[in-house]
Amino acid sequence: MILTFVSNYINHHQIPVSNELYRLLGKGYTFIQTEPVEEERIRMGWRDESRELSYLKLFYEEPKECRRLIMESDVVVFGGTDEESYIQPRLAAGKLVLRYSERIYKSGQWKAISPRGLKKKYEDHTRYRKAPVYLLCSGGYVASDFHLVRAYPRKMLKWGYFPATKYWDGQKKAELLDKHKEGTVSLMWAGRFIDWKHPELPVLLAEYLKEKGYAFHLSMVGGGEMDEEIRQMITEKGLEEVVTLCGYLPPEKVREMMEKTEVYLFTSDYKEGWGAVLNEAMNSGCAVLASHAIGAVPFLLKHGENGIVFESGNLRDMEEKAELLLKDAGRRRKLGEAACETIAREWNAEKAADRLVELAGRLTESESAHGACGRDGTEEEVEPAGTGDRNSRQKRIGTLQYVEELAYAEGPLSIAEVISPGKMFERLMNRSGKISCGEI
Repeated sequence: MILTFVSNYINHHQIPVSNELYRLLGKGYTFIQTEPVEEERIRMGWRDESRELSYLKLFYEEPKECRRLIMESDVVVFGGTDEESYIQPRLAAGKLVLRYSERIYKSGQWKAISPRGLKKKYEDHTRYRKAPVYLLCSGGYVASDFHLVRAYPRKMLKWGYFPATKYWDGQKKAELLDKHKEGTVSLMWAGRFIDWKHPELPVLLAEYLKEKGYAFHLSMVGGGEMDEEIRQMITEKGLEEVVTLCGYLPPEKVREMMEKTEVYLFTSDYKEGWGAVLNEAMNSGCAVLASHAIGAVPFLLKHGENGIVFESGNLRDMEEKAELLLKDAGRRRKLGEAACETIAREWNAEKAADRLVELAGRLTESESAHGACGRDGTEEEVEPAGTGDRNSRQKRIGTLQYVEELAYAEGPLSIAEVISPGKMFERLMNRSGKISCGEI
């Protein structure tokens, strides 16, 4: 099988799954990077990997070879860039494509009423609703966004980002979880200091916890346009002894800090399409307290089982749930252990790559046996529902039956449910039975 992954640039959140795909497919796997890594990302500690990976090709250096691969590969996974010209020839030819995407309405689904926006969404997505094009949803709100524009009906599967996973054996795992102890509790927050990541919330939480008399220390990693505002807040509230600003750190240093941290705070709103720090904090055995609006949260967290979810923007809810965590070292340890197990068992690069190759193989086999769709995305020779054998049913790309046959029960490449943002918090609270603050 020839599988090609096309995205704007490769980074430390994508390299692990790419390494696994290369392990499985060898020279049959290529990652095409369409643009250089942004300078801002380099300043944040990201590395430019463009000269170090044998499976990586740069479109801006080898355009002819990259175009050939995009057209001739058995499967192309495409996403991470708004430039559609890379994939249009393959779509027009009716060839198999797995698109991956974060939210298209991060600022609010009301934007779906824009005639200009709807025209663009139709051209890029909706007109392929019956073509061999599937959507890998990188976040719990993606399916709802695309459902609004009637794209990929019953062809949407869970996906995400898969940073490097550390597998802890018995003794090392015990040492990792022993950080959850009585006494001063370590808290951590990491990200850019920008409005939609809400770096002010951990500072406000620190003020609350200090007033309540809790023993804790908060480390904040990162920087950005709100840097001065955050520094001023810390000074004005007299939090210098309990809050440390660490600045930008390389990803490996951030992971080291997580492995020593008891409670990880993740405060972003709906503009956080995925949020790979959640994977990393869970893998590091942290007890996570996260906003429900973050894309990764509905896929990775089960409230009260492997983490705690608070209502986005609700400081009081965040304070109450943080307070319960600080009171109970045993609960922190239990949540951290369950979080670590979630990543090691299911949401990791190895599992994702294995499933992606299997899915791609089944789709390729089906397409080869039963023909491709027309150039306009309409199906050819479709049999009425309920007729023919299983192979003939597989020809009907996009039917519920076919997606259910493809999808896994849970985790990567399971069915992405359509749940509106307004109903997600309630859904997360009730997913494992209703849990009140007092029961966490």
